[in-house]
Amino acid sequence: MAIAPIDLQTVFSQVDKVAKTQLSQREGHAMHQAIQGVQIQKKIEANIHQVNEAQNTGEGAEKVKDRASDTQNKEEKKRQRDESHKDEENENKPSVLRDMNLGRNIDISL
Repeated sequence: MAIAPIDLQTVFSQVDKVAKTQLSQREGHAMHQAIQGVQIQKKIEANIHQVNEAQNTGEGAEKVKDRASDTQNKEEKKRQRDESHKDEENENKPSVLRDMNLGRNIDISL
């Protein structure tokens, strides 16, 4: 099949559009690979700075106490100490009896 001069004119006028399309496809692939590379690098850095959970330590002497239970025990001991301190203060204060009607009536007789 022979190519006519009219066909060549049509092909040459479309060559720049084809070139732009192919260039954008190549850049798109390169850009996609660059984005994936950055994401992988971020994951690697996050894994480096992250603290991993300890493997199964078993029920031996190496088991660490729970911090939450320690703080609860401390708070409970403090609360008991405060209550006992309040009880001691109440025992040391002298008890004062007051008349409920004192200061409510005014005597205006002469």
